[in-house]
Amino acid sequence: MRNGSYETYHPARKTQWHKRKVSIRQVVNGLRYVLSIGSQWRGPPKDLPPEKRSVRLFDLNRSMLAFLRLAAIRLTLRKSCNPAKVSGQTLKELRLVFKLKQPSAQYELLARFLQTIHAALFAILVLCTASSGRQANDPRDDRSPWGVASGAEFSAYPIFNPMLKQAGVQWLRSFYEWQTVQPKQGYWNFALPDRLVENARANRAHLIGVLAYFAPWASADGGTRRFPIKDIQFWRDYVRGMVERYRSDIKYWEIWNEFNGSFAPGGTPGMYAELVREASLAAKEIDPAAKIGMSVANFDVRFLDAAIKAGAANYFDYICVHPYEIFAGLSDGGEPAFLNMTATLRKMLAANHLPEDIPLWITEIGSAAPLRRDDALDQAQASLLAKAYLLSIASGFERVFWFEARGPSYGHGRDFGLIRSDMTRRPSYDALKVLTTALGPEPVPAGWLDLGEGSYGFVFDTQKNAVLAAWARTKRETGFTFDTDVRLSSLTGESNVLPTGKLLTLTATPVLITGLPAALAEKARAQKARPYPWAVDYSSTALATALLGADNVEHGVKQVNLATTAADTQWRRTDFSRPGGEGHYVYFWVDPQFVPFGMKAIEITAVVRRIATHKVAGMTIDYESSRGYVGSDYQSIPEGDAWQEISWKMEDANFVGAWGWSFRLNGVSSPHEFLIKEVKVRKVE
Repeated sequence: MRNGSYETYHPARKTQWHKRKVSIRQVVNGLRYVLSIGSQWRGPPKDLPPEKRSVRLFDLNRSMLAFLRLAAIRLTLRKSCNPAKVSGQTLKELRLVFKLKQPSAQYELLARFLQTIHAALFAILVLCTASSGRQANDPRDDRSPWGVASGAEFSAYPIFNPMLKQAGVQWLRSFYEWQTVQPKQGYWNFALPDRLVENARANRAHLIGVLAYFAPWASADGGTRRFPIKDIQFWRDYVRGMVERYRSDIKYWEIWNEFNGSFAPGGTPGMYAELVREASLAAKEIDPAAKIGMSVANFDVRFLDAAIKAGAANYFDYICVHPYEIFAGLSDGGEPAFLNMTATLRKMLAANHLPEDIPLWITEIGSAAPLRRDDALDQAQASLLAKAYLLSIASGFERVFWFEARGPSYGHGRDFGLIRSDMTRRPSYDALKVLTTALGPEPVPAGWLDLGEGSYGFVFDTQKNAVLAAWARTKRETGFTFDTDVRLSSLTGESNVLPTGKLLTLTATPVLITGLPAALAEKARAQKARPYPWAVDYSSTALATALLGADNVEHGVKQVNLATTAADTQWRRTDFSRPGGEGHYVYFWVDPQFVPFGMKAIEITAVVRRIATHKVAGMTIDYESSRGYVGSDYQSIPEGDAWQEISWKMEDANFVGAWGWSFRLNGVSSPHEFLIKEVKVRKVE
C-alpha cells in the first residue's frame, strides 16, 4: 500500500490462449493483505478478490491459512526475517493456534514444519515485495529508534525541526488537537497540520499522529477532556478524516495522550477501549497498513491490562508508555527497574493471550534542566538522556521519544527541552547527536557485558561496527582495560584513543567505545538472551527484605526517592520537614521477578519504632493493586523503645511500578515522625 493505492507486485501477464477470469496479481495482493495485516479474510477491501476465489486458486484450506498467517505475521512484523530465529520464537503461539496442551512429538513436528513454511514464505515475500520485515518501500516507516516529542512549545517547529534533523532525529511526536482541525461539526481546517506535515517531510522526519483530545462540540460537557463523548460516531468521523488526509505521510496513530492520567476525567478503561477499537476499524478501512497504538501515562500496566480486557484486544498494533518515575530512579541506581519494563509488558500481553512481541514504544520520557545555563545540572540531564535511549533500545523498546524538543517552563525555573527557549542548545542536544552519530540510524541491540563491580555495558551492532556503551553505578567508579586499542567518545563529542592495557575509569556518565576486540563483542552477543547480571533472580525466593540505614542493604525490595527520609547508621527516619509533604512517605519498589505481574497475595511487614516513647506515631500503607494505588487502615506504633513489627496482608496486589513505586509507608496521619529499620515482603501461599 502506498499513497492510497495497491502497488503492483508482479508484472501484468500476457494473454495466452484464453483470458483468465481471476487476476493473479490481485489474488496475491489479497493473500498478502490478509497475511501481513492479520485480519479476518472477509475483511479485505472490495477491490480485492473474495475469499473463495483466492483460496480455491491456491488450494488452501483454513488450517493452512492459519499456518501461513502465523508465519507471515511473524515475518512481516519483526525486524528480522531470519526463519531460524523466528521459528524458535513462535513456539508459544503454536500451542495457542493448534491447541497443544503440552510439548510432544507432534509439537516438535509442527515447530519444524513451521520453520520450513517460514523459509518458503520468506522467499515468496522477498520475490514479491522485496520486503525485509516492514511494508515494502513504505516512506512512512523505518527502524530508527531516535524520536523526540513536543508539547506546548511545538508551534516553534519551523525553527527546531531542522536542528533535530542535524541531531539525527528521525521520528517526531506532535500534532494538533481535534478542536483545531475540526472546530465545528462538518467543518475541517487542515491548514496548520498541513504545514506541520510538510515541514516534517522537508526535514526527513516521520510523524506519528496523536488522536486527541475532544472538540468541544463532541464532548458531553462542552470541553476538550472530560468523558463521555456525545456520540462515538463523532470519533469515528474524526479518525477517518485524519487518516484520509494524512495516509501518505503518517502510518502510526497513538490514541489519546495519557488517558489514565489527568487528560480524561470521567474516563474508564472501557471508554478507552472503545476509542482504540473504533479508531482501528475506521483507520484500517481507509489505510489497511495503518498502525494503532495504545498509550498510558507513566508505566500503568494495570490500565493497559484493564483496557485490553474491556475490548481493546486485537485492535492495537503497538503499546506506548511514559515511564517518567521509573526513569527518575536512574539517579539512584534504578537501571534494573528500567530494564524490567519490557518483560513486565510481555507478561501482561501473554496473560491476555496476545502476541508477546507486539512492538513497545516510549513516546515520552524526560528530565528537567534549569532555564539558565548550569553546567553541572545540564550535564546531569545529558547523562540521563543517554541512559534513556541506551537502556530502552537495549531492553527491547523499538522507539524512544525524548520529551521535549524546546521546553517552556512548567514551574520551578526548569524545563525538559533539548533546546532552551532562546534556541541555544543544551548539552543534552549534543549528547543525542553523539548517540545517533556513533550508533547510526538503526542500531540493533547485540547483548550485554558485565564490566565488574556492577558496571553497565551494552553492545549495539551498527551499519559499520559494534559499539559498547558503558557506565558505572551511581556514586561509584570502575576500572576496565582492553587487550587492543579502542576509541572513546564522550557525550560532549570529544574522542580519543585508549591504548591497549591502559585503565579506563568508568563513571556514572555513559561513554561510547568503538574498535572493540572481536572476542568481547561475541561474548556480548552470546549473552543477549541471558538474564542481566545486575539483578538477582528472586523468582524462587519466599522473602524479600530491605535493611535501612546510611547504606541500605536490599534484597528484592529497594527504597526509592531516599530524599524523603533522613539516614542514621542503622535506620532511617521520616522527615516531615520536607517541602510538599513528601517527607511523610517512605517509598519502596519490589523486584518484578519476586512479585511478577499476576501475583496478588502478599504480606508486607515494617519494623518501626517511635522517635521517643511519649511521641505517638503510626502509619497506613499505600500499595499498587488491581484497582490502582489504594490505602490501608491506620496502625499505631506501640509505645516503648523496642522495635515493633506492623504487618498488612493484601489479596489484590499488582506490583508493576506504574508510578515508580510498589508501596509506601504513609505517615500523613501520624502526629510525629517515626523510625524505620526494615521492611519485609513475603509471598502468601
